[in-house]
Amino acid sequence: MGIFKRKDKNPDDDEPVNPEDRSPITGLKYKDLQLLGAIKDSGANLDAPRHVLHYLYFPSEAAAQKASEACQSQGWEAAVRDPLPDFPGQWSVIAEQASAVLTLDFVRGNTDFFEEVAALYDGEHDGWEVGPDLPRN
Repeated sequence: MGIFKRKDKNPDDDEPVNPEDRSPITGLKYKDLQLLGAIKDSGANLDAPRHVLHYLYFPSEAAAQKASEACQSQGWEAAVRDPLPDFPGQWSVIAEQASAVLTLDFVRGNTDFFEEVAALYDGEHDGWEVGPDLPRN
């Protein structure tokens, strides 16, 4: 069975899966598996390095700054952004790595890390996205 296929107990079972639940095979959240599947379906090579971004939101600039520092301490470039007009009182942190390979351990570990950082500073981890394959040297 591939990591992108869900094995149902009953073939007639079409009950949706909670995206926050984890796959018993990979330990990844189903929402991360869905994103990896979409990346793969677009023709991308999951073994190729790519630009990865994570998005976090916090109720104060001080909390966002502490979260940004925590991200930087783990090797991520991170910047605090001022609230958008439609979301006053919500500072964002965008954490990025310019060249990362989407291994299962990388995705699982970083989802867990960013969710822990968000919880520590009363924020929210809003997910992640990637850029196209980067050329290998």
